[in-house]
Amino acid sequence: MPELLSKKEIEQFVLNGFIRVDNAFSREIADAAVDILWNDLPCNRFDPATWTEPVIRLGMYTQQPFIASLNHEKLHSIFDQLIGKDKWIPCRNVGTFPVRFPSARQPNDTGKHVDAGFPGNDPNNFFEWRVNIRSKGRALLMLVLYSDVSEADAPTIIYEGSHMDVARLLSKEGDWGLSFMELAGKLDELPERKKVYATGKAGTIYLCHPFIVHAAQPHRGTNPKFMAQPPLLLKSELSISDSAGSYTPVEQAIRLALE
Repeated sequence: MPELLSKKEIEQFVLNGFIRVDNAFSREIADAAVDILWNDLPCNRFDPATWTEPVIRLGMYTQQPFIASLNHEKLHSIFDQLIGKDKWIPCRNVGTFPVRFPSARQPNDTGKHVDAGFPGNDPNNFFEWRVNIRSKGRALLMLVLYSDVSEADAPTIIYEGSHMDVARLLSKEGDWGLSFMELAGKLDELPERKKVYATGKAGTIYLCHPFIVHAAQPHRGTNPKFMAQPPLLLKSELSISDSAGSYTPVEQAIRLALE
């Protein structure tokens, strides 16, 4: 497959912790996915008076539009560039849809966090899932837009460069790392970072370093926001020292943070 990311884009990913891929999939695929999601929502698509919750979570979709949105030559080529060939697992479902609705009520999930990669003592308790310095289990965080998202439509806040701060935190915690909640509790101690808003047309994907700090926010627009945030799974763990070959951009970012 041809290499699609330029040297400059890869440098941006290493330093900033994310890149934006426009037109990663078509409007037709996005619309077909949203039709399926509306069928699963307990409210009327055409009656905003029924949109009474600020956020409703859906997840684990295996229908063709979802799989097609994340599995094609362009995206797979970019995964190879960022993570390394044969080091990641293709997405066979698209999980974690926090569907956000316009609401005066504050959603209860707007705290800064880093998504976890492997289970803790209780695999059924998401808050006990863990993150370690080699990002066991997780190659990337993906923010996948299935609807148009403007600054009014509760775009995810990405804290630019925060993956470096998190790498330094995790470097002291060994293979067991920190739980989702333990790490979340330390994020307010980190340096201030520039906020970037994950806006874009349906079909846009933000590919983020697995350590990137991000947060949700209230929806002040008019149309519900449909975004998935699935992980790209890692076959094993990242190599951040003593590699016989070269380091991938995801690994380079961690190594740069620890210098």
